Amino acid sequence: MATTQSKSAALLKTTVASRVTGKIPTTKNNAVANATAPRTKDALTLLKSDHAEAKKRFKAYEKLVKADADGEERKALADEVCAMLSVHAQIEEEIFYPAAREVLGEGADLIDEADVEHASAKALIAEIEAGSPDDMHFDARVKVLGEYIDHHVKEEHDEIFPKVQRAGMDTKAVGRALAERKAELMNEQS
Repeated sequence: MATTQSKSAALLKTTVASRVTGKIPTTKNNAVANATAPRTKDALTLLKSDHAEAKKRFKAYEKLVKADADGEERKALADEVCAMLSVHAQIEEEIFYPAAREVLGEGADLIDEADVEHASAKALIAEIEAGSPDDMHFDARVKVLGEYIDHHVKEEHDEIFPKVQRAGMDTKAVGRALAERKAELMNEQS
């Protein structure tokens, strides 16, 4: 855990430094990461891509429910969506939100709201992961999580993303940090 936090802290420092200098500094700590990091989109494009993928999976889940698909199939897709959202929330909380707070300064109240929304989504995710399609409210929990995520995504797209762009966030550097951390988390899940 400490290693993960120190890596995240190093990535955030790199992001901050890049905002000042306009390029990612090559240091002993991040030279390997820079050399091995996949080519990435900027932070906003990466996050929007994740949002679109989540929406697509929630729609697929709705189709399974309407088709009265068996519980194993619904549970597998629900768990997949929950895992994806957990990784997405973690990279936002570790990297994007701190970078947004920095550039927004006094206007970071939107990030506080996003943190609260994440906490509520995580509670639903935990219920879904612990639950079974045989539970009376399983499908309802997945549906409510999808609606909750839609609301959260709309606020990010309409409010947070435009504000961090106007405030001068280095979205390319933050995007690299997000992509690297996301890859680490996805590998841990494998």
